[in-house]
Amino acid sequence: MKIGLIDFRGRVLAATVLVIALATVVAACGGSSSASTTTPATPTTAGGAAASSGVVILNFAFTPKTLDVSPGTTVTWTNNDSTPHNVISTASLSLNSATTSVFASGTLGQGQTFSFAFTRKGIYFYECSIHKGLAAMHAEVIVK
Repeated sequence: MKIGLIDFRGRVLAATVLVIALATVVAACGGSSSASTTTPATPTTAGGAAASSGVVILNFAFTPKTLDVSPGTTVTWTNNDSTPHNVISTASLSLNSATTSVFASGTLGQGQTFSFAFTRKGIYFYECSIHKGLAAMHAEVIVK
């Protein structure tokens, strides 16, 4: 079967456009998203089981700084630093805020976790009292 030069170039052009389109779709699906300071909680499962969400402690910072969850969500803090940290509820995000008795972990070593179930709507502030002088060691959970 003979293919004319113009017909051949048309097919090559169409194939090239198709390859570029597929590469764009693959890149969009597999690309990383930018970090956000607010992270929604994992939704409740179809069976009605409580949702869970997490905060990472790394480089002397809580990530995310603000975590939005629904009532009934259990939040788990994981210390990924080699330095010990803790998680203590406070009255505000202020560096000099008083602690409250809502929740408090013990000292968490590297790889250790602390979990707390948020049952009531509200804004819950917390800090690492070991490093309370660092702004990144103060964060909040918003239950809505």
